[in-house]
Amino acid sequence: MKIALVGYGKMGKMIESLAHEYGGEVVLRLDEFNNADQVMMTPEHFADVDVAIEFTTPHTAVGNILKLAELGVPTVVGTTGWLDELPRVEAFVQEKAGTLVWSPNFSIGVNLFFAAVKQLSARMEDFPEYGAWAWEIHHSAKKDAPSGTLKMAVEQMRRGGYTREVSESSNRAGAVPGTHEIGFDTAADTITLRHTARSREGFARGALKAAQWVKGKTGVYEFGEILFG
Repeated sequence: MKIALVGYGKMGKMIESLAHEYGGEVVLRLDEFNNADQVMMTPEHFADVDVAIEFTTPHTAVGNILKLAELGVPTVVGTTGWLDELPRVEAFVQEKAGTLVWSPNFSIGVNLFFAAVKQLSARMEDFPEYGAWAWEIHHSAKKDAPSGTLKMAVEQMRRGGYTREVSESSNRAGAVPGTHEIGFDTAADTITLRHTARSREGFARGALKAAQWVKGKTGVYEFGEILFG
């Protein structure tokens, strides 16, 4: 599996360090220094690439995804903060018969957390005495707030059938990799579901798992679809 890293920051370096465990080899590394204005995103540079893994910034991700689809490169996108553009991106990828796997969070544990949130929320609709909240905290350098992961957790509540108000809040401080929490509260008790990331490793492993999966596929997929069929 020949991998192009579009974005070579902390996440890109973590993915590179683990790639061999997934039968992968990083053959191209792009960042803001060598790929300004997408100068390296050409058929020649991607000729031997099997899959691209994109971890950049919200304002560059969409352009990168569209360009990779144009080049016919299957792409795994871990950048957050761009999902308002998903319908346009999905239509373009489908038009190009391309392949895209996206997620607000590639941690396998977070996706199990999503499944638990959805299941509990389906039960909670029958108990109106419970109020709900959604909260997250990340390191001070994270640009989007609330996080894409928190938005997806609330979306899972809605998919489970929960229709009442959900109080959402975010914090940014220090070097926290990411903590997400969904809670339900009454005067009698509190129920809390929480996922805490200890490092970026879980995100990197999920992205590599998705990169393995895309071979021979076309279409647009959410990472949870891969994990849970």
